[in-house]
Amino acid sequence: MKTSTTPDATPGTTGKGRARRPRGERGPLASVALHATLLIASAVAVLPPLWLLVTSFKPTSEAFSTSLVKDFTFGNYDHVVNDTEFLSWVGNSLFVVGLTTVIGVFISATTGYAVSRFKFPGMRPLMWLLLITQMFPVAVLIVPLYNLLASMELLNQPMGLVLTYLTIAVPFSAWMMKGYFDTIPVEIDEAGRVDGLNPFGTFWRLIIPLAKPGLAVTGFYSFITGWAEVAYASAFMTGEENLTLAGGLQTFVNQYTSDWGSLTAAAVIVAVPAAVIFGFVQRHLVSGLTAGATKS
Repeated sequence: MKTSTTPDATPGTTGKGRARRPRGERGPLASVALHATLLIASAVAVLPPLWLLVTSFKPTSEAFSTSLVKDFTFGNYDHVVNDTEFLSWVGNSLFVVGLTTVIGVFISATTGYAVSRFKFPGMRPLMWLLLITQMFPVAVLIVPLYNLLASMELLNQPMGLVLTYLTIAVPFSAWMMKGYFDTIPVEIDEAGRVDGLNPFGTFWRLIIPLAKPGLAVTGFYSFITGWAEVAYASAFMTGEENLTLAGGLQTFVNQYTSDWGSLTAAAVIVAVPAAVIFGFVQRHLVSGLTAGATKS
């Protein structure tokens, strides 16, 4: 009587003799699909800024042509800088953004530290209030803010925009800084008090140096809030010489004229400072990831 035996499956194979794919390894079809998806996503992300850059060097008549630059020109940039109020817009934006960033970072850091370290009456309602303010869209807030600024005679004034942008930047940044301060050991504060520092001295000398990554993100968020905001800048500022960059760009394309060449050239110039600031913040975050580490 003959008996048949089935060979044992070797490691890395199934019972039928087919190779078993190691865990975490993708098959050929999955790998092709993944790379195709990444290529499509990269093209979607890169094409708009690339079109913006290429169009800025084209004559206005070729703005919508699908070809690359045929008649390369710097005329759009020359027109934007020399024939418009662009430099005034830059000055207005730098003033507004600078104050928004400095004041926003200071208020957010002190608020986040106070909520993280101290218990005081109204602490929870304060944090809930900061959270709730983030729920209202611009369309709902623009009229009340307009009336408030008008009563304070701050319409068409840079300080009016600064106060408005702080209402956007501070609530989110305060929550973020509170979470970051929670990761810094309380023992550092106790050591500061033992050395005779008051609460603000402890915050300024010991905690702030350890919170540089959080401060960098807060500063970048405050900067972008003032640099790229359009709705409030257009509603609260009138007169070309008083506009910020976000409001000034709208003058190139409206219901009567469409100067796409100047618009794209101005947009490229506006994007450069934001890209530089982002690069600086990114490097700072990478280099400061261990800033809050303590030895156990």
